[in-house]
Amino acid sequence: MSGQKRFSADGPAPRRRFWTHAAVEMTQRGFAVTLDGKPVMLPDRSPLEVHSRALADALAAEWQAAGADDPQKRFGPDSLPLTRIAGTMIERVMTDRQHSVTTLAGYGEHDLLCYRAEAQEPVHARQTELWQPWLDWLRSRHGVNLAVTNGMMPITQSPDALAKLQHALSRYTDAELAGLGVAVPALGSLTLGMAVAEDALEAERAVDLATLDEQAQMQRWGEDPTILDRIALVAGDVADAARFMELAREK
Repeated sequence: MSGQKRFSADGPAPRRRFWTHAAVEMTQRGFAVTLDGKPVMLPDRSPLEVHSRALADALAAEWQAAGADDPQKRFGPDSLPLTRIAGTMIERVMTDRQHSVTTLAGYGEHDLLCYRAEAQEPVHARQTELWQPWLDWLRSRHGVNLAVTNGMMPITQSPDALAKLQHALSRYTDAELAGLGVAVPALGSLTLGMAVAEDALEAERAVDLATLDEQAQMQRWGEDPTILDRIALVAGDVADAARFMELAREK
């Protein structure tokens, strides 16, 4: 395609749609997304290309829908959530897997599930009931034993636990690491993110667990629009990450 103009996934938002048809083209390395026959290029000039046809179809569907319903044909980054994750996978994870593993393992040092309210607070029992089974899952599945504390004082996790987290994460696919790069910060919990990645926990349920404190607060004081907006953002990010990982496993 030498000499042809190439569409880019980068650029300021909002952007204006100026293509008619998004499609998938088979290449020697997988499946590339094209716009009017020209490849979508990522900021580092790599093509938007993945190994899974199902994921490529979903990426193309995002581009096909982007700006289509806007009178001025404008769209923003939120219109392309799977593309953003794919870009991270191609430009960051695939070029330096160890950095992704190390960064994600760092969330295990301050996993949300390890920080419980003081024992006398009503939410403490609920946290123990709902969170501890997933720390138990992490221990039985990967041999990782994370320490738990009450209150906000920082707790130091053992070098053994952190090393085992890195080992477990190093066995994940590039797509799973990219998905976790979105899901884990949103949830505040590496444990919950890993459970979602391994299909042990549904994304929606993971969000419920990660926002247990906020939900308890609203049960006591009434609904708060700010908290509801935050939960919705978390839910959207985790759902996108889970869908990306699921599609990447398909052929």
